[in-house]
Formats: sequence, C-alpha cells, structure tokens
Amino acid sequence: MSQDTVISLANSGLFMVLVVGGPVLALSLLVGLAVSIFQATTQINEQTLAFVPKLLAILAAILFFGPFMLREMVDFTTGLLGNLSGYLH
Repeated sequence: MSQDTVISLANSGLFMVLVVGGPVLALSLLVGLAVSIFQATTQINEQTLAFVPKLLAILAAILFFGPFMLREMVDFTTGLLGNLSGYLH
C-alpha cells in the first residue's frame, strides 16, 4: 500500500467522522450555548440545567439524523471493502 493510498484513506475516514458526527455535535453546541446564555441572564448556576437539555438534544439528534448517519457509514464501508483488493497490491 502506497503512502498516497494511506493518506487518501485517512482523509476519507476523517471526512466521514465529520459528516457523521457533525450534525449531533453542532446541535449539542447550539443547545449548550442557549443554556449558557439562559443561565447567564437568570444567574442560575445549576450544573444539571446544562447537562440534561444537551443530553436530550443529542438523543433527539441521533433519532432524527440516525438513518442519514447509518446510510453514510454503510456507503463508506461498502466502498472501502469493495476496493480492498486495490489497496493490497
């Protein structure tokens, strides 16, 4: 396996991590920011107030984006395993 092939596979893998994890992380970031602004304006310093909404948002995002994430991972894995013989020369 050449160095260019390894770099290309690593690049594709990192991009897949961003595509699959991006929506969930972005939603978690937005919910965390909204909760932080709410806590700053009301001066409530309760730790569970920051944790529970983010947890619920992540669960909702996984339910909503789950089929998309699974489809992307299956397509990536199918392409990777389909080209396996080309990587082993």
